[in-house]
Amino acid sequence: MTEHVSPIVGHLPHTNVLSTLIGGADNFTRIIETLPHIARSDATALISGETGTGKELVARAIHYLSDRASRPLVCVNCASLPDLLIEDMLFGHEPGAFTDARMSRRGFLAEAVGGTLFLDEVESLSGRAQAALLRVLQDGTFYPLGSARQQRTDARIVGATNTPLEEMVRRGEFRSDLYHRLKVLCIELPALREREGDVLLLAAHFLRLHAPDGQPPLELDESAERALTAYDWPGNTRELENAMVRAIVTHRGARISADDLDIPSSRVLSASSNAEFTTYRALKREAIALFERTYLTDLIASHGGNVTRAARTAGTDRRMLGKLLKKHGLDPRAFKLGPDPGESELTRSN
Repeated sequence: MTEHVSPIVGHLPHTNVLSTLIGGADNFTRIIETLPHIARSDATALISGETGTGKELVARAIHYLSDRASRPLVCVNCASLPDLLIEDMLFGHEPGAFTDARMSRRGFLAEAVGGTLFLDEVESLSGRAQAALLRVLQDGTFYPLGSARQQRTDARIVGATNTPLEEMVRRGEFRSDLYHRLKVLCIELPALREREGDVLLLAAHFLRLHAPDGQPPLELDESAERALTAYDWPGNTRELENAMVRAIVTHRGARISADDLDIPSSRVLSASSNAEFTTYRALKREAIALFERTYLTDLIASHGGNVTRAARTAGTDRRMLGKLLKKHGLDPRAFKLGPDPGESELTRSN
């Protein structure tokens, strides 16, 4: 039988698993706040997001925040599962099930009994593998290869994907029934470029995390900060961590500079501080900020400073609009035209 790489199995709970999820952006912290609630459920969950956004960290948080924390967490990369061995690897086998099967072997589902089975890159499962997984999700039972005895699993299934599964379903590349079984609870992680302010926060965290023993963490100079915030980070948090590790090893000055980072934006920004060399991403961010401020100013002015009515017109909630106004330094009280007899005291308090 062909050898395969064993899955990663965790047995000991982390005391503060949420501390591994670093970020302050609203669209990230809102997700983190939901994880304890998701952890209390046994329903299947699907985590989506680009490569490097931290899907496995989120899966680990769900497991270790749950009542299953003392049981195994089995992490499997589906892209590494050979199609011919998928059922053996998921379900295990009994002696004599196939040539060279001299001993029984427990599959991933048996390894994860009472715990969590995390299936990363679930989009890479073949049609045969998808059918095998669907049977488990439908009734929680399976047969090890070569066995007539049905086994039951109570492992919670958490899947992850970096590909929009809806599009794969439309193209006939992913089973719609499996997709709907997986997406009972959905978590969509934002790309790093969409998490405002988190690049520098994460960079500082990685500098502390990877500082050589006995040495204080390095700091970034202004050129490095400009380069980090201007770059698009297609590899997301994982790419940022690699850049920080590389800079720690190769830096030449007292602080890390743009030249030490070896990312595209650092080469552009170190060439000149003139605005004409600003990257496409930086220009796009400036254009979006200008649009947001202009739109918000016109919106709140047209409603005389009434945030509730303005939020209704914008199709958002009052809290979110209030955060945007604060972000751009816009005080709704400055736009008030006078007391509105139909406005409650609660509505007026901004």
